[in-house]
Amino acid sequence: MNKPAITVVGLGSGDADQLTLGVWRQLQSAAHRYVRTDKHPMMRLFTENDMTYASFDSLYEQLDSFPDVYEAIAASLMDKARALASSAPAAEEPNVSASASTAGLPAHGVLYAVPGHPMVAERTVQLLRERCSQEGITLTIIGGESFLDQAFTRLGFDPIEGFQLLDGTELKPSLLRPELHTVIGQVYDSFIASDVKLTLMERYPDEHPVVIGHALGVPGEEQIHTVPLYELDRMEGFGNLSLIWIPLSNDDELRNRSFERLHEIVAILRSPEGCPWDREQTHQSIRKNFIEETYEALEALDNDDPDGMREEFGDVVLQVMLHSQMEEEVGSFSVYDVIQSLNEKLLFRHPHVFGESGARNAEEALQSWDRMKAEEKLRKGMDAAGQSVLDGIPPDLPALMKAYKIQKKAAKVGFDWDAIGPVLDKIQEELDELREAIASKDAEEQAGELGDLLFAAVNASRFIHADPEEALTRTNRKFKERFSYIEDQLRISGRTFDQTDLTEMDRFWEEAKRIR
Repeated sequence: MNKPAITVVGLGSGDADQLTLGVWRQLQSAAHRYVRTDKHPMMRLFTENDMTYASFDSLYEQLDSFPDVYEAIAASLMDKARALASSAPAAEEPNVSASASTAGLPAHGVLYAVPGHPMVAERTVQLLRERCSQEGITLTIIGGESFLDQAFTRLGFDPIEGFQLLDGTELKPSLLRPELHTVIGQVYDSFIASDVKLTLMERYPDEHPVVIGHALGVPGEEQIHTVPLYELDRMEGFGNLSLIWIPLSNDDELRNRSFERLHEIVAILRSPEGCPWDREQTHQSIRKNFIEETYEALEALDNDDPDGMREEFGDVVLQVMLHSQMEEEVGSFSVYDVIQSLNEKLLFRHPHVFGESGARNAEEALQSWDRMKAEEKLRKGMDAAGQSVLDGIPPDLPALMKAYKIQKKAAKVGFDWDAIGPVLDKIQEELDELREAIASKDAEEQAGELGDLLFAAVNASRFIHADPEEALTRTNRKFKERFSYIEDQLRISGRTFDQTDLTEMDRFWEEAKRIR
């Protein structure tokens, strides 16, 4: 029995003059020709030379997705190769590989022709490479001119300047690098062009110029258009021979939208040629900045201020960058290690998202998080038996927030009230004890009883599902607004606090309660 064989050839970019001699000989001598698609200018050559063939175009209409089409094509080619090998007379054949010459290729095998170069943007060829050797099928790949060759020539850029080729059907913002020439292939229609446009707008301004190329290098069919990004999907003519080119750019507006640029700037600030103040800072010297910037970000959140959020979030990120840069300078870790650790933690703690198990609601998701967090500690060698239930609470948390977390952890192991009634009774008990401490005029005892009262109030917040920190923040804001009303009324009347009394201020306060 003959060994099944598939020979893959590249039809080039569309101009018959660019077809290689080796591919042309294979096309002429093959008895069983298959093409991925006959929507290609080179198919005229088949017709002109009476070369019969079969295409897989029907699969594009029958199946739901491109991956399904490519899987079906690869499977069909392997089936056809096996069928031909079993029916052909046995013959001595060399063991031909992808790097072999075209001489002596199996005459009984399947010839599969694809547009461009077989190893550029051809998923079916990659599938054949993965599977043919496993299934005993000889696979030979003969190159052809890629659409990239014509892109370099017709668009006039040198890839050595920095270049990336991306798939329009799977484009993601994270892949975009404005400092590189970017060619986007597989832009088969206006729907894909629209998806590409929206993705590019994540990194590029709406007016940024992009180049659309149709049938590059094909006489009489080539079209090259430069349009602003927002018009990309409004252009006609997208098809199998279409691509999009975004020339490289060193525009600071684009560079400053990248994380890499931020890392570069912080490194420069800390370098000998950078800022003298930044160079002198240590973890401890800017520790308080971290806290201050976090609270300023919280203020922007509470004010529902998008512009403020954008600025304050940046200040918080800067603190992370500075501390990470300090460690990078001594070789401990870099900010990329920080990002890696965070990504791995998120993936590990969300098996209900990135794994097989699912969570039906937020409560199940939280239970999954806690379960994976406990497993994470075991993997790190942390002995749960030797740890306190209350471990893991940052010592520098604000006291109100820390009390809330302490109580939540204790409640998880059953150390909690069954209902809110006894909680309110406890608040009253602590209030009575505070009154007694005030009567005793013992300052230390008074402070202790006040702490007990606040701790009991935090317990009540848990039972009514109100975060005490947020509740007190709202009350602080409400007090500030009402007190500002008192100030406004005094200012309107041309008076100061020295010229009023508590009775009048209380009247203004009650007015403020009605309108604010």
